[in-house]
Amino acid sequence: MHKLLTFKDERLLRQALTHRSYMNENPGEVGDNERLEFLGDAILNFISGEYLYQHHPEMGEDEMTRRRAALVDEKQLAKFAIEVGLDFRMRLGQGAIRDGGYQNPNLLSSTFEAVVGAYYLDHDRDIAAIRPLIEELFDAVPADVVAVRSYIDPKNQFQEWVQANVVPTPPRYITEKVGGTDHAPEFVSQVYVGDKLYGEGKGRNKKEAEKQAAEDALTKLKKRGLL
Repeated sequence: MHKLLTFKDERLLRQALTHRSYMNENPGEVGDNERLEFLGDAILNFISGEYLYQHHPEMGEDEMTRRRAALVDEKQLAKFAIEVGLDFRMRLGQGAIRDGGYQNPNLLSSTFEAVVGAYYLDHDRDIAAIRPLIEELFDAVPADVVAVRSYIDPKNQFQEWVQANVVPTPPRYITEKVGGTDHAPEFVSQVYVGDKLYGEGKGRNKKEAEKQAAEDALTKLKKRGLL
């Protein structure tokens, strides 16, 4: 078993593996993994940024931003989830299982983030405990794969345009769940620069909705001859 699944408090791991769809069918459970997913996302963004800063002193801010996004995007995190053995350990509702939930990149990546958040809490909120486990996974990702994927992310492209042409701060995304089912939700995202709305998008998860919002913003900029 991978070290990332070794917990002192097994209840934390159990919660990290529990999707909302399972909770709905088993109301006696303590809680789902959504808050842990939020925490794990923040931790992964920090560790990936630090990792690139330490390992690539030749890189500028823009390239590090793109590569960080590539290291922690949905597809990559789903691969990490499978590598550490989370796929069939996920606790899903029967509907999610019938819809191929054990192979769903969204569910896999979200569960991986939740486990990272739970591991951090289980080890006394010490980021040094989880850093080597995450960096080991980063080390195994081919550099050329990261390089190729990092140049096609619309959120990075839009952020670069904003910081070069409008303000030094990154754009702001407001993302909400608007419908769908527990195992196939729908989110809507709006991207703002200051108080100005630049784009909107929809997706099956927050990341996809934000990506679509960034693509919408880029499309509008191109139509106006600004990109």
